[in-house]
This record gives sequence, structure tokens and C-alpha cells, in this order.
Amino acid sequence: MRKKLLSVLLCTVLVASMFSGCGKKADQSADTKDAGVTSGATATSAPDATTDKELTGAEKYPEFITVDVFDGLANYQGIQSGWFAKIVKDKFNMELNMIAPNVAGGGDTLYQTRSAAGDLGDLIIYGADGGHLQDMVTAGLLTDMTDLIADKENLKKYQSGIDSLNSLVNDGHIYGIPSSVSEQPATNPSEGLDPTFGPYLRWDAYKAAGYPEMKTLEDLLPTLQQMQAAIPTSDSGKKTYGISLFKDWDGNMMCLAKQPTCFYGFDEAGFLLAKADGSEYQSIIDSDSMYVRVLKLYYEANQMGLMDPESTTQNYDTLYAKYQDGQILYCPWPWLSQAAYNTVDNKAAGKGFMISSIDDMKDFSYGCTPDGSRQMIAIGSKAEDKERLADFIDWLYSPEGIQDATAQTSSSSGPKTLTWDLQDGKPVLTEFGLDAFYGGGDTTVPDEWGGGSWKDGVSALNFVTVTPSDINPDTGYAYNYTLWESVIDANTTPLDTDWQTKMGAKTTIDFLKSNDKLIVAPGCSYIAPAEDSEITTLRGQCKAKIIENSWKMVFAADDDEFNSLLKDMQDTVIGLGYNDVLAVDLTNAKAQNDARVAAAAAK
Repeated sequence: MRKKLLSVLLCTVLVASMFSGCGKKADQSADTKDAGVTSGATATSAPDATTDKELTGAEKYPEFITVDVFDGLANYQGIQSGWFAKIVKDKFNMELNMIAPNVAGGGDTLYQTRSAAGDLGDLIIYGADGGHLQDMVTAGLLTDMTDLIADKENLKKYQSGIDSLNSLVNDGHIYGIPSSVSEQPATNPSEGLDPTFGPYLRWDAYKAAGYPEMKTLEDLLPTLQQMQAAIPTSDSGKKTYGISLFKDWDGNMMCLAKQPTCFYGFDEAGFLLAKADGSEYQSIIDSDSMYVRVLKLYYEANQMGLMDPESTTQNYDTLYAKYQDGQILYCPWPWLSQAAYNTVDNKAAGKGFMISSIDDMKDFSYGCTPDGSRQMIAIGSKAEDKERLADFIDWLYSPEGIQDATAQTSSSSGPKTLTWDLQDGKPVLTEFGLDAFYGGGDTTVPDEWGGGSWKDGVSALNFVTVTPSDINPDTGYAYNYTLWESVIDANTTPLDTDWQTKMGAKTTIDFLKSNDKLIVAPGCSYIAPAEDSEITTLRGQCKAKIIENSWKMVFAADDDEFNSLLKDMQDTVIGLGYNDVLAVDLTNAKAQNDARVAAAAAK
């Protein structure tokens, strides 16, 4: 999730996006210039378009259009630029105008406003859970895609997942296509060599501190203190911090306070933390919950001078830049820290982020989802060229589309011949691909591929169609390049070898599995049902107070203020009806676990 975020006022978003029309005609010269594509580029100018025997681009779609994409996963707002924009232009003669609730100031507000106006967008990427899919269908916001995708060969492979998702509406029609579909068993970890979450540390600082042992989560703080003392400044000379936060992704709770709970096998389920194996459920406001435990950890980190003071004001883009500079010493996500800092040069110098070990941790892993997940892609009811959009969606689920629409966290391989190619029948990264994936993302893309930097050209959709650890039928290898033999065999830098020697394993997953530190939540297609409008109202009031006080607790002046804020949060939300919402969440969490058990049994 590493895109350049545009600061756009909510009112500007609403005016620009609600009244700009859907699937609009556009001046090709002006729009392609904005998208980083040379005006006048031919429909077959993309390096991969010549391999398509069918008509593409302007040959098949003579009229250039701008497609409004309402995307609840996007972290970029505005016209898609760079290399992915060029691929989309060359194949479909269109550009993507991203409308991103994450950037515009809150998903619920923008979703409700645009829904009330009768037009979410031409393409819609959003969660189907909580009754959203049914609500969108009832409101007439979605196109019935049944006939549009009847002959789509790529989507046919995932018909089971499509049927499962659309059973939420139960009228026999198809309105959305699920994300993260997979042909692997539900009990297989979906992530690749690194899980989604984990205690990732700047390994060179950890080494300089003497590899301190961490028995519990709380031992992370003295470890970070020693690391900060060992490396007090970043690569550019700025003060280092152990922990840095941002607010962009707060939902039912403070997002960054949830992440370390995953080190112990929990994931969020509304106002609950649910163990991957269904053995435990915790209310997040309970004084002894893992959520409050992490808030206490962050509070103490701030008291120790380990917390980045800009945490309350910065966005993801600013945070990413700090990781690029080596200014932050810990990260709960490998796909952020490693992508930003584990460059070829840094790894050669023994510098980079690697997972550390906490004695009592049991790291959460998402299992593969044969029927996909709750996130979906759909066509808006007011889109003009629906056939073209159906073609685009079908392409996203093709081997080429899965590679090219590289989601920001997926490690998918990117375009063939640009980032990778076949050598002796096996996929290997090109020199450009090596630099793009391990150079912090700032690698300059060749002009013939659209120019700009690699990371700014990555698909702003941020939508995983097929699990990247699935096998690409065109190569016989995973879409995820980190799983390729050629990449694993190349992990011989001083950083890799030092970590391997210390941890006694070749890869992160090897370490976690061999030490019984991984717990996989079987992948299932469970989607929470629509909740009563009263519950939705109560949830909104409660989560606002939970998030507000959580942030205040982290930066409390002393223990008394921390405890006072905790009690105020607890008393206020209980008074607002928190327990009624919690009861709904517990019912849903248990139903989700039942679905996981069934999915595991079906392997």
C-alpha cells in the first residue's frame, strides 16, 4: 500500500466525482497526458499487446473513456498513472479515475453520500459484507452481470466463488466478482514466504543490540530501546524511532493497535478479536484484552521516547518515506518495511527488515480462499460501456491480468519482459524487476512502458483477484515472485545469511512452521449478514469513541490519564449500546469459525 496519496477535500471529491459522469467520453490527448501515456500512442503500443491475437485498445474500443472507480481498498485518488495506466490504455483505450474513501476522509461517509446520489461509480470495489451487496442491488447501484460474463473464459474458472458471493442476494443473478479466489486448499497459508503480520525489526539494528531475547510482547520495548541506542539516526541523519503510526485505516478500532494482536493469532471481527482456531474471542474494550494491551504498549513506548511524535498527523505516504530512510526500527507488516527498505544495496550492507521471534507468539496467517473473500469488484448501473468493463474485469482474472494488476501487498510478478522473463523454462527477475522490487519502488520505468517510477505506476486498484501463491498455468510457477526458486536461491546477501544463521531457517515461513509459531485461519467465503440499522448507528457512535480515546491513551501524560481515558471509553460506549453490537459480532464471529472448520474439512 505504497501509493502517492493526494490530499483532496471531501467536498471537492463529491463535486468532481458525482457530477463527472460515468464511462465518459474524454479528450484523448489531455487525459492520456495526465495518465502518463503519450498522446497518440497506438492501441497496440504496449509491449505485451502484440501477443494478443484479438483486437485490443482503440481497434476494439474506438472511443476513449474515463472510468470512475469507487474503490474502498485504494490509497490513491485521481487518474491512474504510469506503467499500469499504459497497459490499461493500450488494451482497453480507457483510463481509471480513482475515487478512494481512504483518501477522501472516510469510507462510510463517501459511500453513503454517493449511494444516496444513485451513482457509486462505473467500477465498484467494495466489501460485500454487512449487507452492502444486497443494499447496492436494492438501491439499483449495480449492473446485473449475468449475461455480460457468460462467455468470459477467465472468470469461468472461478464460478464457484462467484456463485457463493452472489448467493447473498439470492435472486439468481450475478452482481459482483469476489477477490482473492484460489485453487489451493483452505488450510494453505496464502501469503507466500512472509505472513501478512509479524514483528519485523531492522535486523542490522537488532544485531547491533546483540539480538536481545523477547519472551513476551512487552519485551519489544527494551529491545527497541537498545536498537535505537545502537543506531540513533536514519540514513539521512534523522532521529530514529522504534514505532510509528498513522490514522488512515482506522475502522472499528485503531488499526495499528490491532496489528500486534495478530502476532498472537487474533484478527478483528467487528468489536471482537477472534482467534484463528476459534478458541477465544475478546471484546476489544476489556481491560485485559490484547487490544488494550497493545494500547498500553504504545503508551509506554511513547513514555520511553520510542514513539514517532508525528504519528497522529502523518499519512501512509509519509510513513512509507520514513521506512525508506531507515528511520523506523519496527514494523508489523513485511510488505511495507521490506518493500521500502530491503533494497539490493541495503541488503548487501547487511541492512533490512526481517522477522524476529517472540517466545510466546503464534503468528496469524490467512488461509487460501477457494471461493474468494468478501471484497468484490462490480460494474455500476450507470456505466456506459458495460461490455468493455466486463472485458476488463475478465482480463484482471487472466494470468496476464493477475501479474500486471500487481496489488500493493501481494508480491505478484508484474509484466512479463519488464520485471521478469523465462530463462531455461523458469521465471527469473529481470535486472529492472530486481531493482523495482528490491530498490524501494523508486526505479524509473522505461518510456515505452509509460515512464515514471515503478511504485507510482502500480495498480491503484489495490485489488487481489487471485491469490498470488496460486500457480500461473502459463509458467507452472506461482504468480508470487518471492516463491520462485531463482529468487529464493538468490537470498544469499549478508542480511539474509545473518538472519538464516541466527534463526536456523531458510525462509520466514520455514522458521514459523518449524517452531510452531504459525496459526492458519482456514480460508472461507463467509460474509457477515446485513445488520439492523439500529446496530449500524450504535456501531458508528461506539467506534468513534473507541478510536478517539485509543489515540489519546497512546499519548497520555501518565498512568492516571491512561486509565481515566480507558474507563471513559468503556463507560461511554457501554452507555451507547456497545454490548448490543458486541452480541451481533460474536454471533458473526462464531459463524465465521464454523465456515472455516467446514472449509478445512473440505480440503
